[in-house]
This record gives sequence, structure tokens and C-alpha cells, in this order.
Amino acid sequence: MELEVIERDFTVCKIDNIEQLDFKREFIFLHKTPDEISLVCESDHVPSNTVAEETGWKAFKVSGILDFGLIGVLAKIASILSQAGISIFAVSTYDTDYILMKAENLIRAIEELKQNGYVIK
Repeated sequence: MELEVIERDFTVCKIDNIEQLDFKREFIFLHKTPDEISLVCESDHVPSNTVAEETGWKAFKVSGILDFGLIGVLAKIASILSQAGISIFAVSTYDTDYILMKAENLIRAIEELKQNGYVIK
């Protein structure tokens, strides 16, 4: 399986409303529940209305479009990185999965995934 490193810095935020979001940006992952609105965005475009934020994230994209019938794609990646002591923040879209980890763990994550048969672009 191929993973693609996204050459951007990301921030994971909690925001109080979506009014300040620039939906023209390439990457905006927005999650809303009755308890919160969570946002993952490019670090240079964090809205000013954040309630909390965690900076310093890098990301992989699972290359290609994943069929809904596939089982364990994200679980396998998470397991490999977990065994290496690397925590992740995962985001799934209709087509694929994105795996974020702290920037200081990116090189080690690449090494671990390559050792387990992943191709990193």
C-alpha cells in the first residue's frame, strides 16, 4: 500500500463556530458533535476563534480511493505506529484516510511503515 506525505504543517483545533473558516483552502477537516466543533487545518490558516489548539502535526494520505468494503487499513497503520510509540490523529474522508502525527515523529513513522511493507511517496 502507498502512503503519501503531505508537505504541509497542520494544527488540530477546537473552535466555537465556523464563521471564520476559509473553505477555499485545500485542507479543512471539520467535525461537529453536540459537544464540540473540531478542526484540522493548515497551520498557517488557523482561525482566530480557536478555543484550544495543538500545533506541530504532519500527515500521510493513503494513496488511491479506498473501497468501503476494505477492512483494517487504518487499524494496521495505527497498530504499526502504536507499537513504535507514535500516537496518531486519524481523519477519514469518503475516498481515503489521513493519518496525522506530531512532526517530530514523522521520520520514525516513515521508517516503521517502510519496514512493514508500505511505500512512502
